[in-house]
Amino acid sequence: PGQYFFENNMRLKAYRGMGSLHTRKLNMNSDAASPEADIVVNTGVTGAVVDKGTMMKFMPYFAQSVRHGLQDMGISSLPQLRDGLYSGNLRFEIRSPNAQKEGGVHDLHSFTTKLFSSK
Repeated sequence: PGQYFFENNMRLKAYRGMGSLHTRKLNMNSDAASPEADIVVNTGVTGAVVDKGTMMKFMPYFAQSVRHGLQDMGISSLPQLRDGLYSGNLRFEIRSPNAQKEGGVHDLHSFTTKLFSSK
């Protein structure tokens, strides 16, 4: 979202971090009448980022990732996913980042994976 502009033959977009003065001024509540309301400290950045274009070129990859996720759950369609969620038949497991790390191969200098054994 947002408007792009050109600088040095590069297509750019404005970037304003959540703590930047510009963003804070936009989000300030005009009803707040406290002494601290007059003091605004810049804790974010404002700058420009290279515009990468439309997201439409990534949509096929995104759609395929969703299909793979549904396949991993044994679900063939989004309506089936919704029905399973609301009926209580679909359950999710929450795993912390540490649990995910522990579940994979770790603390090895090197390892090999054999997809099949040969005699």
